[in-house]
Amino acid sequence: MSTDTPAISREEANRGFFFALSAYLMWGFLPFYMKAVAHIPAAEVIAHRITWSIPVAALLLWWLGRTGDIKVALRSPRTLALGALTASLITINWGVYVWAIGNDRALETALGYYINPLFSVFLGAVVLGEKLMRAQLVAIGLAAVAVALLTWESGGLPWVSIALALSWGFYALFKKTLPIGPAQGFFLEVLILGIPALGYIFYLQSTGVGHFGTTGMNDVWLMLGCGLVTAIPLILFANGAKLLRMSTIGIMQYIAPTMIFFIAIFIFDEPFSRERAVAFGLIWVALVVYTWSMFSSKRS
Repeated sequence: MSTDTPAISREEANRGFFFALSAYLMWGFLPFYMKAVAHIPAAEVIAHRITWSIPVAALLLWWLGRTGDIKVALRSPRTLALGALTASLITINWGVYVWAIGNDRALETALGYYINPLFSVFLGAVVLGEKLMRAQLVAIGLAAVAVALLTWESGGLPWVSIALALSWGFYALFKKTLPIGPAQGFFLEVLILGIPALGYIFYLQSTGVGHFGTTGMNDVWLMLGCGLVTAIPLILFANGAKLLRMSTIGIMQYIAPTMIFFIAIFIFDEPFSRERAVAFGLIWVALVVYTWSMFSSKRS
């Protein structure tokens, strides 16, 4: 992960903060949209998320004048291979998330995104050989205890949370190796996924089980909107991250899972047992320890 962005003005930092905050707020409210499409199978929703993200991302690249980067990427087997890998990981992440929201497991998605920064630190140590501070080891240990408690409470691993943390963690790890910018990388990913996504949509429509145009205009607009709710926050975040210190992004990443947490409990009325309360308490303590270690290391 890159270090703090050097020599940016206050105006640029404020603009970056607005971009990042907008992205996290959109991700925080995304469960409402996913609930609206919960009557549609998750695989079909993902296919439409991919398909309708392509024109949104293409328009952005055209506006930025960066379409040449995609031409270069398409001629590089290594870039295509890495793009296919990150595209597969983000598809898994989207699929688990959409399925979980539609099956009243939004609380587990919040837990997964809380765990994610701790898993990313763990990945950095295991894969990249980064040295872990004692506080980071404590934070990872507390998260492991929380997962063990939830496993005991439910009689099985909280696989939704784990799958989201794993898929996003590895996605972020391999995304850093793509030799193109974040907006170009996103377009490359959805472009690679577009062929199977379109094929799947055509199959569903030809067999009469697809929801696009066969179950009313409401579903048509919802599926068209999948491209906007997928691409816009990712693009805003990518632009915000360029203009903000990584420590600021590190704090802001808790906005979306916190919003999802409260939406799941107070609006979706998902069960919140004593064991879950303890587990989330452990995760929050772990995140405080992790955040404190991040700031203390920058002061030293």
